[in-house]
Formats: sequence, structure tokens, C-alpha cells
Amino acid sequence: MIQGILTDIEGTTTAVDFVFNVLFPYFREQLLQLGDKCHEPEILAILQEVQGIVEQEEGKRVDLGGAIATLHQWSVADRKIAPLKALQGLIWEQGYQSGAFQSHIYPDVPPQLAAWRDQGLKLGVYSSGSVAAQKLLFGYSTAGDLTPYFDWYFDLAVGSKKAVASYQTIVATVGIPAENLLFLSDVEAELDAAQGAGLQTVQLLRGETVGSDRHQTVTSFADIVLQ
Repeated sequence: MIQGILTDIEGTTTAVDFVFNVLFPYFREQLLQLGDKCHEPEILAILQEVQGIVEQEEGKRVDLGGAIATLHQWSVADRKIAPLKALQGLIWEQGYQSGAFQSHIYPDVPPQLAAWRDQGLKLGVYSSGSVAAQKLLFGYSTAGDLTPYFDWYFDLAVGSKKAVASYQTIVATVGIPAENLLFLSDVEAELDAAQGAGLQTVQLLRGETVGSDRHQTVTSFADIVLQ
């Protein structure tokens, strides 16, 4: 019996277009102005982490300007790497709070989150975006503040979303048996990993998502049947 539900964001609760056509362009625009803020402690720590990664991966040292350029390259490539995700969270916070944009949420999502909470289920998020970015997305959505629905937030700090070990870590953290957890995503490889850790899975078919023959598929949260 399902006791908890873990959901992906992009392509599951939120249109991928919102991320690529709103969030990413805003981030890159603000990144061009980061030079004036690079000595702020939080920003500097991120840039120094980037410098360390570049030196480790490429064997070369870059200055702070080079670190900013690297972040831009990583953003274009949509690289799933911690310092990029951390900086995105900081910059998107400014955008949300200023009213520059609101996050997109599929209309079938909020009522189903409410129904699941009324049934006593625990709900959580697992996304490649930082926990801070996740809370902003659900806090400043077109459907209002959805953060009260969620008990857990997980990001790449627990590991890759395509690694079985990541879901094993989540299971250990939430204290619910794997077979009583349901993971929702549009990405087959993520669902495969969750299934490998013993979780139940459902694939959301949004837009042009190709359906899997290894997982239950639905087109709406309203169509999810809990077992």
C-alpha cells in the first residue's frame, strides 16, 4: 500500500518549456551582471567551487570571470552539477520575488496533491534543481503556494536521478519501505533506477514524452491509481 509519493518536476508537474524558455534565459541574462556581485560571500563560494571543478576536470586554472563563463557553458549544456544548480536557485529567487515570472504547474497537479494529503500520504520532490529552486518553483506558482503539500525535498546531493543508490538513500531518509513509495517522472531511466531500488513507478506522458513499456503510464495526475 502506498504511503508516500515522490515526484519529479520538469515534464511531470511542470512543462519543460517553462524551464528552458523562462528560467534558463533569465539565469543567463542575470549571469552577465554577476561580475559586480562576485565578491559577495555566497556568490564567491560558488565561483570558487567552479574553479576547483575546472582545475580538476581540465587541469587549468580560471579566474572569477572564467568561472562565470564556465557556468554559462554548463547552463547551455544543462549540466547537472551542484554549483550551477546552487547559483540558479539564488538568481531565480530574485526573479520570483520581483514578480518577473511565476512557475508553470499543470492544472491536474494541485487538486491531486490536495487529495493525496487528505488521504494521509506523505509527499516529496526529487529533482536535479537545488532544494532551494524546488521550493521557489512550488512557492511562486500560477496555482499559488504549493509548498505546504510537501514533506521532503531531494536534489543531486543524494546522487544522480538515474542511479539506484540515490533512491535507496531516499528510502533510508524518509523511513518508508521502498515498496510503499511511488515515484513519478517522465524519464524512463529515472523510473528504471527507482524501480531497481524497489519503488513503485508511474510515468507521466506530457507533450512529446515517449511511453515506456516497463512502467505504468498516465497523462494526468488524476489518472494515477494507487495500489
